[in-house]
Amino acid sequence: MDPRPTIDAMRTAAQTLRSGDVRGQLRAVQTAQDALDAVKAVLLADLQTSRDFELDGASTLSTWVRHQLRMNAGQATALVKNVAALRDLPLVADAAMSGQISAAHVRVFVYGLAHVGLAPMRHFEDVFVQVALDNEPGELFEAVKHLKDKVHPHDLDDAWERGMDKEDITVNAVPDGFHVAGFLNTITGLKLKKVLDSVSAPHDKDDTRTGPQRRVQGLDDLLSSVLDDGLPSDKGVRPHLSVFVDADTITAAAKHVKNTTERPHFTPEPMPTTEPATLAGHGTIGPNLLMYFLCVSDLTAFLMDEGDGHRQAQVLNVGTTRHDPSLRQRRAVIARQHGVCATPGCQHTHLEVHHTIWWSLGGPTDLDLLVGLCTRCHHLLHRDLLHIAGNAVNGFTFTNRDGRPLRRRRRRRPTTHRQAA
Repeated sequence: MDPRPTIDAMRTAAQTLRSGDVRGQLRAVQTAQDALDAVKAVLLADLQTSRDFELDGASTLSTWVRHQLRMNAGQATALVKNVAALRDLPLVADAAMSGQISAAHVRVFVYGLAHVGLAPMRHFEDVFVQVALDNEPGELFEAVKHLKDKVHPHDLDDAWERGMDKEDITVNAVPDGFHVAGFLNTITGLKLKKVLDSVSAPHDKDDTRTGPQRRVQGLDDLLSSVLDDGLPSDKGVRPHLSVFVDADTITAAAKHVKNTTERPHFTPEPMPTTEPATLAGHGTIGPNLLMYFLCVSDLTAFLMDEGDGHRQAQVLNVGTTRHDPSLRQRRAVIARQHGVCATPGCQHTHLEVHHTIWWSLGGPTDLDLLVGLCTRCHHLLHRDLLHIAGNAVNGFTFTNRDGRPLRRRRRRRPTTHRQAA
């Protein structure tokens, strides 16, 4: 290692600090720091090879760096990796040692050696060094990546295939909403981005919403449109959100919210102890959100205790005169199951109604013999991988193909009067 370029950079910085304007001082200091980073990378690599850090009682280079240089291990590792470029690319080494390019620039050259190859990087080394001298590391990375794409076009298809293998998306309920996470392949991800860019564009010059507010509202508008008009109905029932709530809870919530809004400076009376409303697929919700749903939803009332429930089932039963359950029967099944699949452990909320005694085998289209299953569980049943017996009065039993029972859900306490919004 020739230390003279680094020493020159340090000498220039020292002279500039004694006389010169602030801008010149900052440029000189940055040049000296970049040069020192390059020297530090070479010295750390030498120390790693010699293992002389053990003389100070350190078992690893990372430990020595933390104690002696007060650097974290990540910083040291990044600098050590830069040595590959300083060793194999002489023009890069000269520019780094003199402080003309930064350690971040050198890391891009390390990337190029690993992903493009030594021969192509040496062939275009002078071009890339000039790019580094004139631009930030991001611009240099784009130039090196462009060469990588030209030299190794198959890597692009490999990346696309890897993306296809790991694509996934999850939408999980958390106490204050939903957490969305996942990974999309190139095509699906670009489609989503195009849609979000379109629906989240500012309405006009007076649209003062933040970017996150516009994206979330645009997605909400899009989902509302799809649920209203864009999905096929299942025997007359379109996919929808379901809220299940006692009549007493509705009354108490309405009074509570009304008092809160009309007398904002007074401490409202606490909500009476009633069964909380439940949003299917998410969980319990508070009175304000319940009142919002009541403003924008259709309501269907159901009697849910055992005596009145039996009388309601008699009214809704149609026997074997028709195969397809009526719209009101379907809504009653969804309400009875609180909007989720009846299979123990399954939480899917898009339900298909199944005859527990198959209609083709003489089973009646009666409410107590209908059960709501998600599409997957319904397919498992018709593939003989899931079996259902019993009825809604005494309870359904679920077994697998070997006859072993699936763990039952805990049954909710029956209530007198529930409504589905």
